[in-house]
Amino acid sequence: MSTRYFVPRDATARAVGADAVAAALASGVAEHNHAEIVRNGSRGAFWLEPLLEIEQDGKRVGFGPLCADDVPAILALEAHEYATHDRYLGPLEQHPWFAAQQRVTFMRAGLDDPLCLESYLARHGFEGLEHAVHLSPGDIVDEVTRSGLRGRGGAAFPTGVKWRTVLEAEAGQKYIVCNADEGDSGTFADRLLMESDPYQLIEGMAIAGVAVGADRGYIYLRSEYPDAWQVMHTAIAKAEAAGYLGQDICDSGRAFHLELRLGAGAYICGEETALLDSLEGKRGVVRAKPPLPAHQGLFGQPTVVNNVLTLAAVASIMADGAEAYAGLGSGRSRGTLTLQLAGNVRHGGLVEVPYGCTLREVLDTFAGGTRSGRPMRAIQVGGPLGAYLPESLWDTPLDYEAFAAAGGMLGHGGVVVFDDTVDMAAQARFAMAFCAAESCGKCTPCRVGSVRGVEVLDRIIAREEGARNLALLEDLCDTMTSASLCAMGGLTPNPVRSAIAHFPEDFQ
Repeated sequence: MSTRYFVPRDATARAVGADAVAAALASGVAEHNHAEIVRNGSRGAFWLEPLLEIEQDGKRVGFGPLCADDVPAILALEAHEYATHDRYLGPLEQHPWFAAQQRVTFMRAGLDDPLCLESYLARHGFEGLEHAVHLSPGDIVDEVTRSGLRGRGGAAFPTGVKWRTVLEAEAGQKYIVCNADEGDSGTFADRLLMESDPYQLIEGMAIAGVAVGADRGYIYLRSEYPDAWQVMHTAIAKAEAAGYLGQDICDSGRAFHLELRLGAGAYICGEETALLDSLEGKRGVVRAKPPLPAHQGLFGQPTVVNNVLTLAAVASIMADGAEAYAGLGSGRSRGTLTLQLAGNVRHGGLVEVPYGCTLREVLDTFAGGTRSGRPMRAIQVGGPLGAYLPESLWDTPLDYEAFAAAGGMLGHGGVVVFDDTVDMAAQARFAMAFCAAESCGKCTPCRVGSVRGVEVLDRIIAREEGARNLALLEDLCDTMTSASLCAMGGLTPNPVRSAIAHFPEDFQ
């Protein structure tokens, strides 16, 4: 009987000991001729890592979280004895944490070796691209538009509108740029997809190229993701060798070449125009708009700039149809939302659910409470520029318009949990200090305003003329919101104002 053992190879799993588990497994099964060890991608349940899955006769069960010392005892068990082990999880698809999700973009994540092209094809990979190359560019853009897909990087701009603008632009050269500079605190969905299902991103970018008439694409990857760099670099080479990239993709006569570029650790390069400057070899500085990148982007040419999750979703849309994707979600927020649970939380990891459920439902279903065991006090959604939400707002539906009406934003889907020991004045100061450290420096409201904001908050925390300094801080936030060149300075007041509004006792 053939047995396959799966141990994740992504950065999070390795950071908590997956390599040691894999080594112990290799030592323990060395004498078995019919045993295979697969370093798969992570399923995103980081609270269960290192995770071991065992597949026999087509049935697959999990154990976790493990350490290397747990492996010999598990290998000594017969299949009918697995349930006696205290780390036994059963079939993961039936585990409540996974069963409550609706995975579309991450449906393949963690199922097999992420670099195995045969496995990707067996799980309906590249079907979307094979379909797209037989359509006209306008038909592809129509399909993406009907799906209701909006940018998953934070701005939530309709993807079909952006693509049509580039399609209709007159130019001899156009580009597709993937923003993989995932710098928001508490976010890791882009990294997880690139390390667990890299061909899906490649497929989505190739579809985008066919759709708008671009024959060249770039993935701008943050330097802090060395594992993702290695996986994507290998996957691009394999996809090109198999004819899914290059001069004649899918024997269609259409070309699409893809390159991987590494950033240098600047948060501001997550802003699309600063990213384009960096790609051109310049210092990453925000550009004034207009012109928009869709008209004059990389090297002055029409450019589609989308983030990893947006482009990956396109592969599913083209394979399954716009209606299937649009059938999920609520209101103008269609499809699925990828949330990353982090901070003071017991069950940290990635969950994918349709838009429309509430933040409280997600917390109750997936978070498992705080790691400290204390009550939750504040939740920051949307990265370091997102608002701090008190419990009174946790019943807000997770869609773009509802969150905006509540003074928050979904951003890239980061959810950072704080318990009742958090000092919200210190968190407000952190937001201003973060802006001061990461500002590109081009505009005065962001460059100077953030520094003055830290100084004012320091006086408030020191209880110096509290009312006067709070009024001064409000005026400063108004200036930053109204006059900053980009969202870096424009959104920094969000966490500051929300902390003051919802947790005033921490500023008195």
